[in-house]
Amino acid sequence: MMGSYLNTGFEKFKISQSSKIYIDKTELISVLNDNVETEQRFFCISRPRRFGKSVTANMLCAYYSKNTDSSFLFDNLKISQYGSYKTHLNQYNTIFINMHQFFSNAGLNVEKMLSDIESEIKNELKQAFPHIEISDERKLNLVLSDIYNKESPLNKKGFIFIIDEWDCIMREKQSDAEGIKIYLDYLRTLLKDQSYVALAYMTGILPIKKCGTHSSLNMFDEYSMTDPGEYASYIGFTENEVLILCEEYKVDFGLMKKWYDGYSFE
Repeated sequence: MMGSYLNTGFEKFKISQSSKIYIDKTELISVLNDNVETEQRFFCISRPRRFGKSVTANMLCAYYSKNTDSSFLFDNLKISQYGSYKTHLNQYNTIFINMHQFFSNAGLNVEKMLSDIESEIKNELKQAFPHIEISDERKLNLVLSDIYNKESPLNKKGFIFIIDEWDCIMREKQSDAEGIKIYLDYLRTLLKDQSYVALAYMTGILPIKKCGTHSSLNMFDEYSMTDPGEYASYIGFTENEVLILCEEYKVDFGLMKKWYDGYSFE
């Protein structure tokens, strides 16, 4: 059974892949696979708007989510050429959280947002794990620990977290210092030093250090516009990819480059 937050499936990624323009960025998955269930399993990718952050999040949900078979979407993509491809494909209970969606639905109230996140995800966990008692009062991090600890050692796998627009609170309510602190404490409690976290991947516009929150989320390795590391080619189009698209659609590449906003990783 596909959920709205737990194991969301492949439909959103299928739509992206079926679109008129689709660029294969699945090699990112191979890098993440190398870090699953290691100390380096925390990733934060920050980019401006329109860099494909949400498309990437949907791709990761489609690849990792259990209770589905998304191989038909990936078998002809670049990730299929890597040895880790089949090992991790559809093998993890994957939790997807679009923070901006929750924040908006909660009327920009941080505590209401966190309460809604707890309630919605626990409701889906109850359906996915009917053999485990999950009370409404028990905190989500404790529920996830219960589930993880009760799994058979032979089949035990942690949860994968995909969090989109993690920084929306800092962008939209900069003056709410108390709300921001509550939110960051929540994220730290949910993710840091938790054995049930197999991988955590967050996207946002603002770098963590720009939010003044680096110590709260210091388990994350961050890859920003100014320091993208090996991830520059995975988020957004490369110059060569744009050139190929311009040739395909008979668009003047020089003119496109003139209109371009000037982002550069060089």
